Amino acid sequence: MAFQITDELVSQVEQFIGQQNDKELVKLFEEYHFADLAEFLDQLDTKQATYLIKLLDSETTSDAIMELDEDVRERLLDNLSPEEIAEELDEMKTDDAADVVAELDEGIQQEVIDNIDDEKHAEEILELLTYEDDSAGGLMAKELVQVMEDWTVAGCVREMRDQAKNVTRVHSIYVTDKEGKLIGRLSLKDLLTATERTQISEIYIDKVDSVTVNTDGDEVARIMQKYDLEALPVVDHNGILLGRVTIDDIVDYIKDEAEKDYQLAAGITQEVEADDSIFQLTKARLPWLVLGLFGGLASVFILEDFGELMDDPQVKRLFFFTPLIAAMAGNVGVQSSAIIVQGLANDIVKGSLLSRLIKEVGLSLINGLALGALVIIFGFIMNYDIAFSLTIALSMLTVIIIAALIGTFVPIILDKRGIDPAIATGPFITTSNDIFGIFLFFYISKLILQF
Repeated sequence: MAFQITDELVSQVEQFIGQQNDKELVKLFEEYHFADLAEFLDQLDTKQATYLIKLLDSETTSDAIMELDEDVRERLLDNLSPEEIAEELDEMKTDDAADVVAELDEGIQQEVIDNIDDEKHAEEILELLTYEDDSAGGLMAKELVQVMEDWTVAGCVREMRDQAKNVTRVHSIYVTDKEGKLIGRLSLKDLLTATERTQISEIYIDKVDSVTVNTDGDEVARIMQKYDLEALPVVDHNGILLGRVTIDDIVDYIKDEAEKDYQLAAGITQEVEADDSIFQLTKARLPWLVLGLFGGLASVFILEDFGELMDDPQVKRLFFFTPLIAAMAGNVGVQSSAIIVQGLANDIVKGSLLSRLIKEVGLSLINGLALGALVIIFGFIMNYDIAFSLTIALSMLTVIIIAALIGTFVPIILDKRGIDPAIATGPFITTSNDIFGIFLFFYISKLILQF
């Protein structure tokens, strides 16, 4: 049965904490999965959650801490001493421990590291902190099972038993030479069916996918998706095996990147959450709103240039269609850019720019002609002059083509310049297309209606 938090259960835990009834608390939580414990910690206030963290075994609480949102985890860690934080890190995988240390204030980071009992574990955490967060080195964990090509099967099994104590899941067995260079992987089936005296060099598979520590996280995700890998070994530039990126780590990375892209597309310049401070939310939203403001002001100036035409009843009616033209430009631009951004993220935007240009123009023509026909039908129903209806339809067709081209090529250009193309799907595309759409609408109308 799935775990569910009820008001009665929360009330009971709060009562036990208030009474400092440690025996009942330990008994209550001893059967809970660490993810369930994390969900429970999120329901308690910081003081109560800290009490539970200090009470329960670090082997369980360390995993639960990593399941918490960063803000909740930060508040919890602020209530723990460097020694208590070090106890939690001792039980974490190296990549998780490095993430926690990176979130701590610089003033206590070294003190926490110094209090970690396992010196090798501490050294590996420090090593991971030297890599960029969104690189393979920043995503990898040091825990893995590594055997050498000159070992016998019997010796290999003994070593594997010792190494596996620190590895939660053994996705793959990696084979290295004497210098530690990755040369292949070992099939568990081949290991079990070989004789004890057989050397690993005789049975290992020499084909193994790997990435270097500086490989971008998006590329790591692409490789793991393409080859359906549960783990991917990470090497240095000399081919020395350093660690591995596992599927759970890459899923977390993809989730974080998707959230960032979603916020960029909505016009938010940095990662924020609903419960962040007003200052943080304002700082993240205001820049794009300022861009939207200037774009709106530009539209005002364009409309003012045609303001003297308001006395003509035929031309005056054009102003009522400006929201329609602006909306179509913005919608088409966002659609086009969203498809391109998704394609760039999945590395499926291939071929020349010319072929994409032809494709976008063709698609825009089909959509524009269909929508234009509907506008003409609408004009016929409303008894509009045929020249007026054709003006609206032709303007919409032109605006749709231009908006599609802007929505397609802006993300591609940004990507080629090393800028996240997700920013193109937000107010940038909408605002620019609004301005171009209104300008083209009145310019085309002036040519056709001769005003």
